[in-house]
Amino acid sequence: MKALRNYLDKIKPHFEEGGKLHAFHSLFDGFETFIFVPNSTSTSGTHIHDMADSKRLMSFVVIALIPALLFGMYNVGYQHFIHAVGETGSFWEMFGYGFLAVLPKIIVSYVVGLGIEFAIAQWKKEEVNEGFLVSGILIPMIVPIDCPLWMLAVATAFSVIFVKEIFGGTGMNVFNVALVTRAFLFFAYPTKMSGDAVWVSSDSIFGLGQTVDGLTVATPLGIASTAAADQLPAFDINMVTGLIPGSIAETSVIAILIGAAILLITGVASWKVMFSVFVGGAFMGVIFNQFGPDTAMAHMPWYQHLALGGFCFGAVFMATDPVTSARTETGKYIFGFLIGVMAIVIRVLNPGYPEGMMLAILLMNIFAPLIDYYVVQSNINRREKRAINSNN
Repeated sequence: MKALRNYLDKIKPHFEEGGKLHAFHSLFDGFETFIFVPNSTSTSGTHIHDMADSKRLMSFVVIALIPALLFGMYNVGYQHFIHAVGETGSFWEMFGYGFLAVLPKIIVSYVVGLGIEFAIAQWKKEEVNEGFLVSGILIPMIVPIDCPLWMLAVATAFSVIFVKEIFGGTGMNVFNVALVTRAFLFFAYPTKMSGDAVWVSSDSIFGLGQTVDGLTVATPLGIASTAAADQLPAFDINMVTGLIPGSIAETSVIAILIGAAILLITGVASWKVMFSVFVGGAFMGVIFNQFGPDTAMAHMPWYQHLALGGFCFGAVFMATDPVTSARTETGKYIFGFLIGVMAIVIRVLNPGYPEGMMLAILLMNIFAPLIDYYVVQSNINRREKRAINSNN
């Protein structure tokens, strides 16, 4: 690392004002500050010195996502071999297939998103925002495996420009960037984001598996959304392990909970938001079980609601986004609880959209500032009342 540090110091003048490579200053700065902690500090005004900067926090989130991503790659291969080949392959055949199928999506997400961020940073003569380090890996994890790369590129570009950069960059966006990418895909290209023809890859990759035409496989939530009340799919262990069709990295409850443990141990994510989302979902699931319509989705047990679809993934990695969630401690409970409630309400009452989690989080992103406002105002009113009573 010392040799790399010395090399960067040697070439750094070329990227500074007046250097022959000044046009790539933002690219160099982004690479340098990702590898090494910046040694610059504030010289005026109020500031706080802390050993953790946002790049390091984003790195912990990426590490927490790795278990779900790796399992998602394996599951992509597993689903292909089961439905296209008719039998499972070896572990490495299935994982290798999934790795090769998912890798292009990760590359497209980062190339498009970071390309835009580097270009805007250079144009504005600012340092590169680090937030896309997380968004870039989240985006390919929450789409179906059959989502075309060009669609992913268009949606990523739209989200980075109109959801993030137009508001000022990292820390200023109102909505979760990755979720808006998925929402753009869902509403612009619904046939590639829903139904029963997008969850399993039907192509052979470098000789792994085989190519199949017309492959259709529904997710458990998709089946439940159209099933009669007495035909609810039975809950089984695969819904927990994740060996079911679904978005690339959203199926394994176990892998997601490993990521949740990493986020909570490192203090990166709020347990209050995470816990409240699950409480809200369980609460609404029980309510619909008792008083809901006579449909399979309404009769689904609360724990099955939590295990299926993107509920766990959204609760752990999306709802806890510190930029778009509530900031006040009390507000975090309210914010998370309402996300859980709204996700189940959308699932049960809107058969055309059996997922629910994406829209629930985006909806509560809008209300997060309002929740914080009323929490703060309530504290102010309470303190004023206490002060008046003490004076009397």
